[in-house]
Amino acid sequence: MQAYPYTITISSEKGGVGKTTLATNLAIYLKAMRDDLPVTIFSFDNHFTIDKMFELKKRGAESADVHALLMGEQSGKVVQAGQYGVGFIRSSTELGDIHERFKGPMTLTRILAESGISGIVIIDTRPDLNILTQNALYAADRVLIPVKDLPSLENCKNIFALFDQRGIDKKSLALIPCLIDSRIKFEGVFKDQKTLLRAIAVNRGYRCLDSYISKSPKVESLNTNPEGKIYPILTHARGTEVHGQFLEIARDILRSMDATKESRACLYHTWLLEKEAHKKESYLARLEGLAERCLICGALLEDKPEDRSFYFETSDRSARGFLHGKCVSSMLCSALYGLQEQDPTFDAARTVVADKASRAVSLLMPQVGNEACRLDYRQFSMTGEQLFQKNVEMPGFEAGEFNGLHDRLYLLLNEALAGFEGALRKESWLSIYPVNQNNPETVLHEESYKAIHRLQKRLGEAVKPTI
Repeated sequence: MQAYPYTITISSEKGGVGKTTLATNLAIYLKAMRDDLPVTIFSFDNHFTIDKMFELKKRGAESADVHALLMGEQSGKVVQAGQYGVGFIRSSTELGDIHERFKGPMTLTRILAESGISGIVIIDTRPDLNILTQNALYAADRVLIPVKDLPSLENCKNIFALFDQRGIDKKSLALIPCLIDSRIKFEGVFKDQKTLLRAIAVNRGYRCLDSYISKSPKVESLNTNPEGKIYPILTHARGTEVHGQFLEIARDILRSMDATKESRACLYHTWLLEKEAHKKESYLARLEGLAERCLICGALLEDKPEDRSFYFETSDRSARGFLHGKCVSSMLCSALYGLQEQDPTFDAARTVVADKASRAVSLLMPQVGNEACRLDYRQFSMTGEQLFQKNVEMPGFEAGEFNGLHDRLYLLLNEALAGFEGALRKESWLSIYPVNQNNPETVLHEESYKAIHRLQKRLGEAVKPTI
């Protein structure tokens, strides 16, 4: 059975609020309180506090880090066994180039869902709301937002606004007063820092934990000492008020995790699987609706699957299928330039025509009138820009006569666009797309097929005045 993590993100746009101290020590307390629970921590910041606190040995030149995780490396290669039984992923200074990969808000959620990491994952973020921080927020089952003063409380509104913009439930967000100096007292209802911060938070509609973390000279000394080490509160500050506060926070996290039937990563992965299943069903349905033959030469594509270099679709989607590359280039060579196969320049001309057709979308609009029939032929770039246009006279088309020159063209138009009693469907046109002849079915995959329909829409807008 696949494992999914319960994710805790520590986030604040304000620096100096105790964010990393909260993340690192919470990891140690959780592991100490439940020894059989895997706990993994990593950071998007580049101060390397996590590395210094948890590494058992100095980093080797080839050690995988958080950059490798974000690029898709599996957890077995990036999660290191650390001190106090906590697993950690080494920090990186190379995250600037990763932002392009994280355009989507749920990219990290997918990575964690597919990573195989179990237990609890704690993410320490940068003091900003860049795309990595946003991903960490959306991936979290719990978000702890440390606040120590009014400026840090003011910054919280941006995190809550992000969740509103995405339509994400804000129940996962919780403020926690940090670095509270018990010596500071006020007159009136709000007698101290934590009471004042909680009151303002509640008034703004923010959820605030009952727990808080006191300011402690003893705790501050754990990060600055002659040994140059970073010591945990659990082992080096047991007699302080902060020790009991971390116990309370850790218990709250464990209760919340135990009450969660499916973590966010699990729910998202289930949704992905359902989405992929739907894509597969849609893909199979598209395959079933394809024409069985190449509409130009009439050969069964099952019997002659090679050289399926083009995909065609009518504007009303009533006809779809693949065409042989040689059939398309021969048809265009004859229709556009009046050349027949016995002409000495035919092969050379077909090579040029085939090259152009392989890099553009061909659009065929038959214009059937009372006296004459003609074809409005156009080529467009894959972005919808018109590259070429030519009107081709089609003598004998409406009467069903073949003239030896346009036979391939007439067959294609009649097979693809014929409607009631053989007449062409009104205001219908045909587009032909180049595809990978080694694997032409990929054009029917979800994203590729969506791209075709977006382009179809642009083509329809371009030719609308002439229909």
